[in-house]
Amino acid sequence: MEKPASAGIIRKAAKLIERAGRKAIFDTDVAALAKKSELILVFGGDGTMLRAARDIAGSKTPLLGINIGGLGFLTAVPSSELTDALKKVWRGEFNYEPRALIEVSGTCCGKTIRKSALNDIVVSRGAVSRLITLDVRVDGEMVTRYRCDGLIVSSPTGSTAYSLAAGGAVVLPSSEVFALTPICPHALSNRSIILPLRSKISIKAVNPLSATILSVDGQVVAELEEGDEVTIRRSRHAIRLVHLADGSFLEALRRKLHWRGTYL
Repeated sequence: MEKPASAGIIRKAAKLIERAGRKAIFDTDVAALAKKSELILVFGGDGTMLRAARDIAGSKTPLLGINIGGLGFLTAVPSSELTDALKKVWRGEFNYEPRALIEVSGTCCGKTIRKSALNDIVVSRGAVSRLITLDVRVDGEMVTRYRCDGLIVSSPTGSTAYSLAAGGAVVLPSSEVFALTPICPHALSNRSIILPLRSKISIKAVNPLSATILSVDGQVVAELEEGDEVTIRRSRHAIRLVHLADGSFLEALRRKLHWRGTYL
């Protein structure tokens, strides 16, 4: 997939692939590309990776993200390191890293929805600056009634995205957990909760005074009316990311979040 600023690096990648005796295939239909490729290179930022991941959900074709954006936890390879990264791939110096998808289903404004996400599913207020009220249950048991700007349900992969900005915990992508993180809750005792990934999370809109929006990986899906309820669970689909042998998630945290301290 391509951003306008990525044309030069894509041409460079194509030349490197051909020099290695392999064939570069270009296709805007990522799902179709997955069926005829051994590896998909995604050029851009994490948003581009999220779209690609949703498009190929359930495919065994792995993704390797080339970062042309900003922070980027999913796009593991900086564009300046493309040449070395591809050499490592050709030498087999990588692992496949499975990433769980999560999904939301339910009825919103009379319409049935079912959508998958790699990072997070969010129920939040619209443009009007008023708190919304949400009843949340986990496996049928009441958690609490939140009065907040919104609620983030993140996958392990999504813990470093919106959930992190809202004060949620960072979890390793291999963890089998959800993070349930309120956005600006009215009660200071409301904190991020870590739940097993096997959980079924139900969110019900209660007496919305303003628009209550459901979004998936940052994309608005629907608006919830009073009494609308959605359920979030682990998807039966997953994706595979290419993880180069000389990198780690913790190293990425130190570098991308500019953590400092004494190294032993």
